[in-house]
Amino acid sequence: MENHTKQSIQMNPNPLVQYLNKSPQDFTRDDLILYIEDHNIEMINFRYAGEDGRLKTLNFVINSRSHLEDMLTMGERVDGSSLFSHIEAGSSDLYVMPRYKTAFINPFSEIAALDILCSFYDKDGNPLESSPQYILQKAHHVLKERTGYEFNVMGELEYYIISEKQPLYEALDQKGYHESSPFTNWDHFRQKAMHAIAQAGGQLKYGHSEVGNFTVGDIEYEQNELEFIPTPIEDAADQLLIAKWILRTMGNKYGVTLTFAPKITIGKAGSGLHVHTRLMKNGRNAMVENGVLSDAAKMAISGYLDLAPSLTAFGNTNPTSYFRLVPHQEAPTNICWGDRNRSVLVRVPLGWTGNNDMYLHANPNEKPAKNDFTERQTVEFRCPDGSADIYLLLAGLTVAACHGLEMKDSLDYAKKTYVDVNIFEEKYKDKIKDLKQLPTSCYESAECLEDQADFYTAYNVFPKGLIDSIAEKLKSYNDKTLREEIAENNEAIMDLVETYFHCG
Repeated sequence: MENHTKQSIQMNPNPLVQYLNKSPQDFTRDDLILYIEDHNIEMINFRYAGEDGRLKTLNFVINSRSHLEDMLTMGERVDGSSLFSHIEAGSSDLYVMPRYKTAFINPFSEIAALDILCSFYDKDGNPLESSPQYILQKAHHVLKERTGYEFNVMGELEYYIISEKQPLYEALDQKGYHESSPFTNWDHFRQKAMHAIAQAGGQLKYGHSEVGNFTVGDIEYEQNELEFIPTPIEDAADQLLIAKWILRTMGNKYGVTLTFAPKITIGKAGSGLHVHTRLMKNGRNAMVENGVLSDAAKMAISGYLDLAPSLTAFGNTNPTSYFRLVPHQEAPTNICWGDRNRSVLVRVPLGWTGNNDMYLHANPNEKPAKNDFTERQTVEFRCPDGSADIYLLLAGLTVAACHGLEMKDSLDYAKKTYVDVNIFEEKYKDKIKDLKQLPTSCYESAECLEDQADFYTAYNVFPKGLIDSIAEKLKSYNDKTLREEIAENNEAIMDLVETYFHCG
C-alpha cells in the first residue's frame, strides 16, 4: 500500500503534490508556505462560488511572511449580500476561509499565483448554514451517519466551442462523437485544458469530441466532453467548479466562445451535466454484489427517481433547461431507469460485471490481472445541465440517495420503474403512460421543490429559507407554459438561448 501511494504521488500531475510529496487532503498551512517560498509565488487568490455558480476571486499580493501566515490563518471578510440574494445587506458580512487541500497553481496568471477555494463562515465564526458548499458537506455527513455509506460521484462536463468555420475537413452534422483531427478542430484545446485541470487537482478520466458538431453560415459549433474519475463528493464538486473556470478562461485566451448552455440552437444536441454516483462502504464499491447490481444501488436509484422532480430545481435552473428535456432525444423526460439506455433518467452503464477476460483476448501474451473490475460500476443521473448549482445539485442527490436507502418500498419502486433497453419501443407504450414525468418549466420545478421540501430540510441539511428563495427565483421566470408558447418560434427560442448562454 505504501508503494502504491508513493507511485500515485509521483505520477500526480499537480505540482504541489509532487513537490510536497503528499496528497492534497494532507496539505497544511506550513506546506503551502514552504511551496510559496521555494517557488517565488507572489500572489494568493481566494476563490469561492457565488449564487450564479461561477468562481469569484479575491486577490492578495504577498507583502511578507507574516502577511501570508495571516491570510492563510484568518481568511478575509466579504459582502455576502452581493454573492447571495437570500442574504440581507444589513447582516451581510461573511468570512472566507481557505481550504488548503484545494490549493493549485493558477495556470493563467502572468504573476506567479496560488489559488485556493474557500468556505464561508458567519459573524460568529460558524459555517454559513446556507452556503452551498457547506450544505453538500452536511448532506454527506447525514448519509454516512444514517446509512453507513459514503458517496463518490463524478461529472460529465459537456461544452461547445464556437468559432469561425474552418475551410477544410468539415465534419458531418451531428456526427462528432469521438471524432479526431482533422475532422475536429479543437482537440488541441481540449488536451491543453485537460492538462491544466489535472495540474489544478482535477481527477480526469478522459476527454473526447461529442455528438454536437455543425455549422451555421461561417460559424462552427463543436461539442466536447470531459469525464472525471469518481471521488468523494465534496472533492468532485470542487473539481467541476475549477474545470468550468479553466475551460472558460482558456476559451477567452483563444478568442473563442465556450458555453455550457443546455440548449445551443434549434434541433441540435444540447449540453448536459450527467452525474455518475456510487455508494462506498469500507473503501469498496457497494453498487455491485455477486456480479450484479446490488439492492443498495437499486434503493439509491429509487431515491433519485422519487425526488427527481425537485432535483431539477438544483440541476436545471433556467428556462432553456426545459428545451433540452424533450422526448426522443438523449435527454430524459420520463422518471424511470434502465441498463445502457440513454433515454432514461437514471442509466446503469456497462460496468465490467460480465466476462472480464477481454484484455486477454486482445493481448494473448498477458497473464490474468488482479484488478477488481466491479469497482468501476456507477449509476448515472442524466437530467442536470450546465446551469446547475454544482454544490446544491450534488447535495440534493446525496439527500435522494439517503431517502432511497430508507424508503420502505424502495426495491418495489425500483422494479416498477425499470425499463429495459429502448423505452420508446411499442411494447413499453402502456408502461410509459404510468411513469411520472419530469417538470417542463422552472415554474413547475419550483412547485415540485415546494412539495418535496421536507426531504431536503430534514436533519437541517438545506435551510428552509434557501429552499423558499430558490423556489421564488424559479417562479420569477414565469415560464410555466413557455415551451408550448414558443415551440414553433425559432427567433424567440434563440433569444432565450442567448439570454442564458453563459449560465452556471
